[in-house]
Amino acid sequence: MFFVLLFTGFLLLSNISCRDLSFVQKQTQRQLFISKRVVTEAEEFDGGVLVNRRGKIEGVLKRSAVDAILQGNEDLKVIDGGDMALMAGAVDSHVHVNEPGRTSWEGFVTATQAAAAGGITTIVDMPLNSVPPTTTLKNLQIKATAAREEVYVDVAFWGGVVPGNEKELHDLIRAGVVGFKCYLIDSGIDEFPYIQADELENVFAVLNGTGTVLAFHAELNVTKTSNQCYGNYCPSPELYGTYLASRPDDLETAAASLIAEYVPKSDVHVHVVHVSSAAVVPILEEAREKRIQAGNKRWKAGVTAETCHHYLTFDSDQIPPGHTEYKCSPPIRNNTNREKLWSYIEHGRLDLIASDHSPSTADLKGPNFMTAWGGVSSVQFGMSIFWTEASARGYGLGTVSHYLSAGPARLCGLQDKKGALKVGLDADLVFFDSSASFVVTPKEILYKNKISPYMNRVLRGKVMQTYLRGQLIYEDGEVLRNPKGQLLLNNDYFN
Repeated sequence: MFFVLLFTGFLLLSNISCRDLSFVQKQTQRQLFISKRVVTEAEEFDGGVLVNRRGKIEGVLKRSAVDAILQGNEDLKVIDGGDMALMAGAVDSHVHVNEPGRTSWEGFVTATQAAAAGGITTIVDMPLNSVPPTTTLKNLQIKATAAREEVYVDVAFWGGVVPGNEKELHDLIRAGVVGFKCYLIDSGIDEFPYIQADELENVFAVLNGTGTVLAFHAELNVTKTSNQCYGNYCPSPELYGTYLASRPDDLETAAASLIAEYVPKSDVHVHVVHVSSAAVVPILEEAREKRIQAGNKRWKAGVTAETCHHYLTFDSDQIPPGHTEYKCSPPIRNNTNREKLWSYIEHGRLDLIASDHSPSTADLKGPNFMTAWGGVSSVQFGMSIFWTEASARGYGLGTVSHYLSAGPARLCGLQDKKGALKVGLDADLVFFDSSASFVVTPKEILYKNKISPYMNRVLRGKVMQTYLRGQLIYEDGEVLRNPKGQLLLNNDYFN
């Protein structure tokens, strides 16, 4: 008893709050999370999630089983969310953290705090925009050193494929990257050059048989016409249409067609990130069918695609002159295209939705669409952004769990740890008030540069609490101090 009192006194003298003390309690107690709306991909029911002392899901229970446990007077902590939806934490598989090297754009502290506030319990960091980029084992070790002790949610990593780094790829796989990202067009980053079409065969040969993912920024130059124009008849660079005309659908479909040529020849899991043009999806589906006919029976036959919140929310006619917070690559297209993407969501023809959080400092934006940095910042608000649009179209929360949690976890090989309410997985949980609404303001934003096309927009659905392996990390607008995230890497390479 004396030592308990001494320890409690130490906490008080150290000005550690009751919230910090709750972490200690959760390490020594089983927990039962209760909700009238437990949400999985397949159903929604009154029940709960039982979590063991190691932060793993021990049971996903209907209400009768919950009541039986409560009547048993077991030594456990009960967290009752009432009418709030209890869901698996989201996995954002496409986040540009930019640290080290461009930490003024974003960093691991701010990116993961924003993720926690948005109900995202795992992010997957993209290999470019940081200096150095994640294209060698040494560079990955540098990035991991920068991230360690700074992450408020779990962080996994993509490796990068650039000309000449093929000899590094197997080491990066063994070190634990979830896959590789490459560009077929100028990335905008000098340290991350793009792969030429005639180099792809060698890349596929190196990765064949490894079971890894090769993710493509799928735009391919199909014209020698310059994006710049001069003279009296040049459209204003402050008009969004000027930029949109410089990145037509043809760039995406040409890239998808090139990728499709290699699908039947290899077993590499091919993934296309941030699909903007709806015309890309049928091309990938045809390539997938050819691979299936060739005898490959793996998940989706190893051909998948994602789209992003901004492509599902905005259309090109909505974008005001000079508002380059909307600029991204590939670009936001017209309303007909947006509705086609939603039809793919309805019929399961896309596999996941990611943020492609690609921030920058304000000075890299400005009113000129042709010269501004191309990236949309939204990592904190993805769950609410998607629910705003999905609920208006009649979808349920199970659709949110499928596209924002289970889909990206599966892409990244994390499905045995993350992305669902299943026994044995990490207890990464979110209490989500699906009927609440809020306005995006600079005060709300936790990522570093408070730039967003969603600014002053009313979003439906609000994350109320976020738990990582059963530990509370976000509540009532506050990220709890002391980061609890882990780096999802092979620790043998990072001692």
